[in-house]
Amino acid sequence: MPALAIAFVIATACGTDESSTGADADVLVDTIGDTIVVRTLSGSVWGAEAALVPEVSIGELDGPEEYLFGRVGSIAVDDDRRVFVLDWQAQHVRVFDSTGAYVETLGRRGEGPGELGGASSVALLPDGRVLVHEGTKSRIQVYGHGPQDTEQWSYSSNTVLVSGPPVDVDRHGRTFVVAAHTTPAGHLVQPLIVMGPDGTQQDTVLPAGSDFEPPSVELQLTMKDGTTQKFLSPVPLTARHHWALHPNGHFLTGFSSGYRVDLGLDNGLLRIERAWEPVPISDAERRHHREHLVRSMRVSQPDWSWNGPPIPETKPPIRDLAAGRDGRIWVTLWTESYSVGNERHDPRNPNSNPVVWRSPLRYDVFESDGTYLGSVVPPEEFSRTPRPVFDSEHVWAVARGELGVERVVRYRIVGGGG
Repeated sequence: MPALAIAFVIATACGTDESSTGADADVLVDTIGDTIVVRTLSGSVWGAEAALVPEVSIGELDGPEEYLFGRVGSIAVDDDRRVFVLDWQAQHVRVFDSTGAYVETLGRRGEGPGELGGASSVALLPDGRVLVHEGTKSRIQVYGHGPQDTEQWSYSSNTVLVSGPPVDVDRHGRTFVVAAHTTPAGHLVQPLIVMGPDGTQQDTVLPAGSDFEPPSVELQLTMKDGTTQKFLSPVPLTARHHWALHPNGHFLTGFSSGYRVDLGLDNGLLRIERAWEPVPISDAERRHHREHLVRSMRVSQPDWSWNGPPIPETKPPIRDLAAGRDGRIWVTLWTESYSVGNERHDPRNPNSNPVVWRSPLRYDVFESDGTYLGSVVPPEEFSRTPRPVFDSEHVWAVARGELGVERVVRYRIVGGGG
């Protein structure tokens, strides 16, 4: 019997599939073949909603150059809570200790050994080596333990390499690099190139469900050679396929049409479900998204008209998925939106809107065995891009102040289970 199943059998020793975890949690556990299903009906371990309180802040408006960020593109954290910050504008990685003090800089802009151009994300191998992904160059710069200990991994792919999604590393020292291509039907597919601890290209994989085709509208363009090409754009606020790499080397996957997240295991699958109340979408917000998409499409096809399903009246539950360094599962939720004036609105730009709609951030947090810990609400300055780092009771993320100054902040989870 899988270890997870044993844990739940202990929790349900009374002979029923109902168990209570933590503060008044109502949980159903079932095993179907090699799949363990954990469904939280109500309650949580933490009970009360948790918040994120800043402990350490790195970055200043004025001061020493080491603490001035141009544009933070990616962050990583090691076991000693040292923080590795890729400055996309400067094209180097600055290292800070657990107190926020500057330690060193890795790399610089250039084309030579250990130099960077087009770097988009940073990650750490279990042995402490630092990886910097240069997606536009199909390579990874590797920084070892000494000043001159650098190497370069190159890889090949028959798809288009993209620089946006971050490079990922699992506990086995494997590196996962996102590639992308568009199917003949016009849908974007993102396979991952898998590289071993020595940089050897081992495999190409797709997270389960990657063939999901979201509700879309269609754009037909006539190319210079007279042929037509079809492009698809997802209908705003409709169901999506989400995935994230888990430290165990398997994937978190989920379809936002319902509250269900699957975690691959060495010997099966863990399925996490939770009861949820759909979030309504106001008529004003639906109209905003529709008009924005129509304007964008008409830039390329002036006579374009809506040809897909309508924007739904309620939001899907899941906005995004992430896995913590400790294996915890973080589900970004869709929340009710509100509109604010766009200070940067340019009426000459069809992609610029006079108002923007904001959906406040909210996370559901689960242990790697499916136990629902509770919800976390970040402060307003907390940004979900670049991707935060989650680890046990701490979160590292970029915070943006009123003047647009970027800082990297270590937050502690307080309230509930903090």
